[in-house]
Amino acid sequence: MDDGELIAGWQVKRLEEVCDIARGGSPRPIKQFITDAEDGVNWIKISDATASTKYIYETKQKIKPEGIQRSRFVKEGDFILSNSMSFGRPYIMKTSGCIHDGWLVLSDREGAFNQDFLYYFLSSPAAYKQFNDKAAGSTVRNLNIDLVKSVEVLFPPLPEQKRIVAILDEAFAGISLAEANAEKNLANARELLESYFNNVFTQKGDGWTLRRLEDICSISSKLIDPREAEYINLPHIGAGNIVSMTGELIGIKTAKEEKLISGKFFFDKEMVLYSKIRPYLMKTCRPDFNGLCSADIYPLSVKPKELERNFLYYLLMSKHFTDYAIAGSARAGMPKVNRNHLFNYQVSIPNLSEQKKISDKLDELFIEKSRLESIYQQKLTALNELKQSILQKAFAGELTRDCDNE
Repeated sequence: MDDGELIAGWQVKRLEEVCDIARGGSPRPIKQFITDAEDGVNWIKISDATASTKYIYETKQKIKPEGIQRSRFVKEGDFILSNSMSFGRPYIMKTSGCIHDGWLVLSDREGAFNQDFLYYFLSSPAAYKQFNDKAAGSTVRNLNIDLVKSVEVLFPPLPEQKRIVAILDEAFAGISLAEANAEKNLANARELLESYFNNVFTQKGDGWTLRRLEDICSISSKLIDPREAEYINLPHIGAGNIVSMTGELIGIKTAKEEKLISGKFFFDKEMVLYSKIRPYLMKTCRPDFNGLCSADIYPLSVKPKELERNFLYYLLMSKHFTDYAIAGSARAGMPKVNRNHLFNYQVSIPNLSEQKKISDKLDELFIEKSRLESIYQQKLTALNELKQSILQKAFAGELTRDCDNE
C-alpha cells in the first residue's frame, strides 16, 4: 500500500473513512439462550463459515429472541469480518441473525464502495498483510475495532470497482469449479478404498473360518522400568504419536528424552500396537523397530500359523472392529477397550496365503490413496495461490489495464 504510484482516479482510504464498524456481542451465559424453538434467531458462529465461501446462508444454532438485546443483529446483505481465530476473513450475509464478539460488522456509510469489491480486497494478500501486521503485537492475535478502522483500502471509482468485480467473479467461478472437481475426485478415490477396506472384514469367502481374536493373537509383552539401561534409549510410542487411519508415527522421542519414570510395555518389531482409549481408537501401527509403549496401548503378537501381522493391522483399523470396540468401551470416565472385550471379538478369516494377498492389496490401495491425496492437495494449493495472484494483480490495476489493451 505504501509503494508505487496510484493509478489515476484511485484513492487510498482507511476503512473508518468509508465504513461504520461495530462489534458483535454474546448474551451470557450463552447456554441459557440457545434454543430449538421456531422463533429462535440465527446465532452466527465462525464455524458457520469456511475460508472458501463468500456467503453465510445458515447457522447451526439459534438463540432466544430476547438475546438480541445483548448481542448485535445483522441482516441479509450485511458485511461481516472475523476478528479472532482465523481473523480478517470477510463474509456477506445471505440470512439474518446475531453475531458474537468474534465478529465485526461493516456498514457502507456513503455508498463509497461496491460490496463485492470490498470483499475481494479484504480477501487479498494486501489486506491480509495489514491484518497480520496489526495483530502481531497483540498478546492474543485478534483484531479490535481500532485496528480494523486503520486498514487502508484501494478504492478506484465505482464503475472501475464493478469492472474488477466482474473479472474476478468470472475467474473465481472457474477456479471454484476446478476446486470442486479436485475435491470430488479425491472423495471418490477415498470412497473406493474405504468400500473395499471395510468389506474385506465383513465378508466370508470359501474356506474362511470364524475365529475369536484370543485364538489368533496375544499380548505377550512385559512391563518394564524405562529408566533401566537397556530401555532408556529406546523410542517411546503413545497414542498421540500415531496418526489415525494411516499408522504413521510422528514426534517420537526416547524414554530418556521424555524423562519417563513409570512402567511401560516393551514391544518388538514383529508386533502390532493398538490404542485402546477412546477417542483414540483406529490408531494402530506396525513399527519396524523395538521400543516402549504406554499402558494405554496393547502390544499384540500374532500366532504365526494363524494370523498374518499386516492382516491384523488392517483388521484393527476396520469399521467392523471399531464399531465393536466402541460398543464395548462405553464406560464413564476415560472409556477403554478392555482385554476381555478385545479378545472376544470374532471375525471370519482366510488362510495365511489369502491374508497376505489381502493385506498386500490394502498396502497398495493406501499408498495410492496417499499419492492421490498429495496430488489433489497440490492442485488445491496451486488454485489457492492462483486466486491470491489474481487478487494481487487486481489491486495493482493490472487486470483493468489488460482489459483496456484487448
